[in-house]
Amino acid sequence: MNLYDPFVPQLIQTVGQARQWLDKAQALAEQKKFDVNVLLSARLAPDQHPLVRQFQMISDGAKFTAARLGGVTPPVFEDNETTVDEVRARLDKTIAFLKTIEPAQLEGADARTVTLPFAPGKGIKGIDFLVKLALPNFYFHATTAYAILRHNGVDVGKVDFLGELPFFDV
Repeated sequence: MNLYDPFVPQLIQTVGQARQWLDKAQALAEQKKFDVNVLLSARLAPDQHPLVRQFQMISDGAKFTAARLGGVTPPVFEDNETTVDEVRARLDKTIAFLKTIEPAQLEGADARTVTLPFAPGKGIKGIDFLVKLALPNFYFHATTAYAILRHNGVDVGKVDFLGELPFFDV
């Protein structure tokens, strides 16, 4: 089973959609005349990571998933973004990295043992890592970032989350 098709294009699309949410946040800030960067500290609950960290985790989730399953070293991003422009640049770098992953790198990744820094001495099969940990975690942070922006008045809807769908005539 090749895991490329079930997740790499989807990660690219969702990271790209997240970048577009920032464009909509910028438009709202310009319309309402506030500094868009104040949104980066917004959160839905006091014990939750702020918006900037949600975007960093979207990026990390995408690049670490692809790298771990593809058997490559992910790029290092410093988690030091303080502006929306810097977050956009990070998302762009994430997409660029994801586009370097080739389907052949994921041949057999479903059965590959994945090790994780937070579980020393433990491993998890690639398919279980993808389906039970990596994708749910990625979408958790994407949904949270989306919800923080929407809660703060950014005009995002379901289509902004999903992106373009490949409909065809039947």
